Amino acid sequence: MGETLVAGVDSSTQSCKVVVRDAETGALRRFGQAPHPEGTEVDPEAWWDALQAAVAAAGGLDDVAAVSVAGQQHGMVVLDANGEVIRPALLWNDTRSARAAEDLIAELGRAGGGDAAAGPAAWATATGTVPVASLTVTKLRWLADHEPENAARVAAVALPHDWLTWRLGGAGCWDTLTTDRSDASGTGYFDTAAGTYRRDLLSLALRRDDAEGIVLPRVLAPARAAGAGDDAAGLGHLVLGPGAGDNAAAALGLGMSRGDVAISVGTSGVVSAVSAEPVADPSALVAGFADATGAFLPLAVTLNGSRVLDATARLLGVDHAGLSALALAAGPGAAGLTFVPYLEGERTPNLPAATGSLVGMSLASMTPENVARAAVEGLLCGLADGMSAMEAQGVPVERVRLIGGGARSEAVRRIAPAVLGRPVQVPEPGEYVADGAARQAAWVLAGTAGPPEWSTSRVQTYEAEPTAVRDRYAARRHLVAERES
Repeated sequence: MGETLVAGVDSSTQSCKVVVRDAETGALRRFGQAPHPEGTEVDPEAWWDALQAAVAAAGGLDDVAAVSVAGQQHGMVVLDANGEVIRPALLWNDTRSARAAEDLIAELGRAGGGDAAAGPAAWATATGTVPVASLTVTKLRWLADHEPENAARVAAVALPHDWLTWRLGGAGCWDTLTTDRSDASGTGYFDTAAGTYRRDLLSLALRRDDAEGIVLPRVLAPARAAGAGDDAAGLGHLVLGPGAGDNAAAALGLGMSRGDVAISVGTSGVVSAVSAEPVADPSALVAGFADATGAFLPLAVTLNGSRVLDATARLLGVDHAGLSALALAAGPGAAGLTFVPYLEGERTPNLPAATGSLVGMSLASMTPENVARAAVEGLLCGLADGMSAMEAQGVPVERVRLIGGGARSEAVRRIAPAVLGRPVQVPEPGEYVADGAARQAAWVLAGTAGPPEWSTSRVQTYEAEPTAVRDRYAARRHLVAERES
């Protein structure tokens, strides 16, 4: 009897990746990839086109039994009564809704009989997360305020992974529009602790009194099938998994458990940890999300991830290997130079209009080596702050894993333990988000209490003496200017 194959999809900001793996062992059989368009506002059809191209590059799905889609979180996909996309999706890294976030926080505070200052605690209690520009709820308020004619047409709201799963199933009736706890928990109108939607918050965001009539994806339990593929498209043999948000899928792909922390340096920087209990942080530093297994996945997210390294490499006229070599040639602390890397605004801390800064410039510090070192240290200091915020919420931090495209940098790997103050495990490079989606698809097929035990990747542990870099960064991270409008 032949092996059973499953597929996992990672529909990220930059591309769509598809892995095909053996359902029992997790062994990789095929891989395909296709790019997504740039920008923070994208027609969802581009994701569908990229998915089809990536599937073709991976050898198709004819011999695959099940597929799950993991996707970038928070993206706003609004549909009309016919199921058609009303306008291009606003992605997580679109910060135009920053003012909307402030308004929503204040309004919920006043709605509870208090004042605007009560808003953060009210939101943390209601959903586990205080709104920032990334969250879907703020984008819906932006839509209501800036495109009221489109807001009035909204019959359903979905996230990128919800919409792609729906398309794979034929985009039929609303009953087949589904999601999972992990992705729903990033909308801003889902009570993560209770596992239910807060339609009053949806109504608040859209400025509509008929929120009960707006279709939201059914929230499926872990390993619950979302349905079957589209017969008309030749996908009727496929079992569709519930899918997940990208960070939850990565945690599943890494096999994370309580005490594990993953620091992912991709387009964004993400600190995620598995927790048995929900987290509600009124400071907004930690988002109280759910994971893909029934537990919780508190996150601290920075908008500025690997593109800090990209921009610095361009500035210095080197490739990434050259940037790494320059950074490692400089001493810890970069001769007093601090790079505050808010190149696209920032989410943690919540400074959507901020710009980056180089502080401590002198004749001694302004060398290519120190600029490269300061960029790596600044990137890691922001992530270290996120990890400290996790610990302040009582989230256990026992093992730290460094993943994502930025983890391929030798400088990032070697400097990380010095900045974080603890050993760092670096798994061999992999497609953890797509792998987690594939593992979920295998779990759906197996029908077991927990996901299948797949072999984990080899890890290399990096250690270094802690430095005082974070103290200097903490004293300077507020020295930023706002972008000109």
